[in-house]
Amino acid sequence: MGYINQNTGYINDLLSNRSIIKRGDYALIEPDGLVKNTLPGFERCEITILATPKLGATFVDYLVNMLEGGKNLAGFGGDAHIETFVYVIDGNITANAEGQDYRLESGGYLYCPPGVSMTLVNANGGQNSRLFLYKKRYTPVSGFQPHVVSNNVHQLEKIHYEGMSDVIVQDLLPAVLGFDMNIHILTFAPGACHGYVETHVQEHGALILSGEGMYNLDNHWIPVKKNDYIFMGAYCPQACYAVGRDEPLSYIYSKDCNRDVEL
Repeated sequence: MGYINQNTGYINDLLSNRSIIKRGDYALIEPDGLVKNTLPGFERCEITILATPKLGATFVDYLVNMLEGGKNLAGFGGDAHIETFVYVIDGNITANAEGQDYRLESGGYLYCPPGVSMTLVNANGGQNSRLFLYKKRYTPVSGFQPHVVSNNVHQLEKIHYEGMSDVIVQDLLPAVLGFDMNIHILTFAPGACHGYVETHVQEHGALILSGEGMYNLDNHWIPVKKNDYIFMGAYCPQACYAVGRDEPLSYIYSKDCNRDVEL
């Protein structure tokens, strides 16, 4: 008679994972195996910390699953040198910055400049809300200042990325010198791709919102799909093809910009 494992809580397969970590260069982090963290100020929230300086990033990305009653009333951000951003993947939340409430549904977002904290409250009628959260040390430039920005991606202009009709980019923040970074959503129709393999000093942190693709990371072609997270370090060659049949490949990503290199 064969051995029967009576223990519960185990997967019915070998332990395996698609994640790839190349510190300082690139990383693919798949959703299976993400560890939940408890952070000060967040109540009834399941938080995963993604890119950090320990990975080689100059920013921090988080995934936040706000349960019923989930909130952060203590404030996220608010440091004189730290800027923050929140994007609602699914659900509804009420955010507040500088005394103003922002009702953010799926696709809604809020950016807070240094010195301004945001509070977050799940307002999804007893259901969970999922958030993409970001923070970074702001690099000032004389004569220019950032400001609070809130909108929804469904209200944004869809721009043909570098003239390609089957690749759409949406800029979530103003492209002005007061901002030292931007958040974009890039969407590829099935079969579409980058026009070339990009190599640049800017870093990216990208969360895949829909679809499937093959991503070139430092000239390694890696399959990716919805809910995967990708970190791309400075000078990491990068490009992708959208694969699949019906659903476009779409991801939200950060990009540092508008600043010279410091020596």
